[in-house]
Amino acid sequence: MSTFNVPTREEVNTNNQAIFDNLNKALGFVPNLYATYAHSETALENYLNLANAKTSLSSKEKEVVNLAVSEVNQCIYCLSAHTAIGKMNGFTDEQILELRAGNASFDSKFNALAKLAKNITENRGKASQDVIENFFSAGYSKGNLIDAIVLVGDKTISNYVHSTTQIPVDFPVAQPLEASEV
Repeated sequence: MSTFNVPTREEVNTNNQAIFDNLNKALGFVPNLYATYAHSETALENYLNLANAKTSLSSKEKEVVNLAVSEVNQCIYCLSAHTAIGKMNGFTDEQILELRAGNASFDSKFNALAKLAKNITENRGKASQDVIENFFSAGYSKGNLIDAIVLVGDKTISNYVHSTTQIPVDFPVAQPLEASEV
């Protein structure tokens, strides 16, 4: 298999260099996965526009989806990054493990969203009708459903980029779920 490097600022085009500078200012570093997008002249900007687009979902709800999707897709990079981001959004370690498994016993609305994200991902977009009805019964709208699907797609892109490139994880590595947690 071809080995992917994590490009440095000097190895990317001018547009991506500016994005690297902005990421450094905002985060203090350029995450390896974002840097890997910069192998393309346009993918990093396009991905960040998608990831930062307006949505009806809150930051915590986005993390619910990110964790459930990344677990189904077995992306250690995204699981590690979103475990850290989930903690920044107020989730405990135990809650993060539940969300990764597609559950949220601590919040009925998050539970419906986690189940939806997991179901959509496992079934390649063909969500079960009972999972969709549960999502609506929890208080979500049709607009929220569409936004959740877009977020599943967003996270799947990053999962696939990492799964294909296998670039190093530069976040504290998430531990695997126990079989009983899944």
